[in-house]
Amino acid sequence: MMMSSIVKKLLFCGAKGFPSISDDSRIQAGHVRVCVGRDIALMCKFEMEANYLNHPLFQILLELSAEQEFGYTYDGALRIACDVDLFHYLLRLLETSNPSAHYMELSDLISKFYTSAIYN
Repeated sequence: MMMSSIVKKLLFCGAKGFPSISDDSRIQAGHVRVCVGRDIALMCKFEMEANYLNHPLFQILLELSAEQEFGYTYDGALRIACDVDLFHYLLRLLETSNPSAHYMELSDLISKFYTSAIYN
């Protein structure tokens, strides 16, 4: 099971057509790059709208990342320590302007994500 998870992450992070990006691509105006994942060696890079960083769920994820995973000072890109699939799920909620994302707590997001993963 662990191996299939790693393969899935590698395919997801490197697959064309997904929102992960290569190191040499240019960033669009109004967007930021973030590295997502708990394991630094398996992190995926995403480009997302900068205004998403103001969303309470992103602020919580950033705060948890700083406290628990990476510390408050480090060199390099903005890092969010969470499951890549969960992050992708949150991005999709925001990109589709799903109104439930604006009132959701982090625990609700995680619960909804895993519930949808079971049924899909």
